Amino acid sequence: MELKNIILEKEGKIALVTINRPAALNALNTETLSEIDLVIDEIEKDSEILAVVLTGAGKSFVAGADISEMSDKNVIEGRKFGILGNKVFRKLENLEKPVIAALNGFTLGGGNELALSTDIRIASTKAKFGQPEVTLGITPGFGGTQRLARVIGVGAAKELIYTGKMINAEEAFRLGLVDKVVEPEALLDEAKALANTIANNAPIAVKLCKVAINKGLQTDIDTALSFESEVFGACFSTEDQKEGMGAFLNKQSLVGKFKNK
Repeated sequence: MELKNIILEKEGKIALVTINRPAALNALNTETLSEIDLVIDEIEKDSEILAVVLTGAGKSFVAGADISEMSDKNVIEGRKFGILGNKVFRKLENLEKPVIAALNGFTLGGGNELALSTDIRIASTKAKFGQPEVTLGITPGFGGTQRLARVIGVGAAKELIYTGKMINAEEAFRLGLVDKVVEPEALLDEAKALANTIANNAPIAVKLCKVAINKGLQTDIDTALSFESEVFGACFSTEDQKEGMGAFLNKQSLVGKFKNK
């Protein structure tokens, strides 16, 4: 798989995905979105990868969608571009393996929407966040009007989207947009350490936890609890459950030794 704008690296049980258009502050064009789509497929089918870290090269995570590509689009082309971004980000959101975003700089517009599609967000103290689309005469088009309100609440989301203002990492943490803030030099190590901790747990159980949480957030509590019972029960058909509970009873540790069966 030849990639121009994305770097995919494997480090043991984790994949490190770096958006690599630093000259354009990693802005998302059609080519980059298509490459993210390909990388998700590659990660999904690689049974050795159990968690993912997503970051950006240079001083930016993703500064937004590529304005130079969008500026001349008509209604049909604009809708098509939005559909592509939403398809790719939804695919990332539904990736069975947990994704941790390491947000190292500008996380704006499409970049913020990309971050919202991940499971856990860790920000550098230098990171900046926002949905500035209204200042460009457009709306958020890659899920921002939907995921942001679900993550930080309706009022806070409307304020960010309606004003187009930019906020710092501490404010993003206060709002719940990011889960942790660290110094820039510690960011990648922090994200990788968390990814490795997750990857050392029973992978089928982790996968089913993600599915249950994501599905439950989109339905009523009774339906969600019923689905939780189903995935809980399914765990008892796995070797991981037999070995994990057996090891616990025998005062042994299986951390990092689960077989994914």
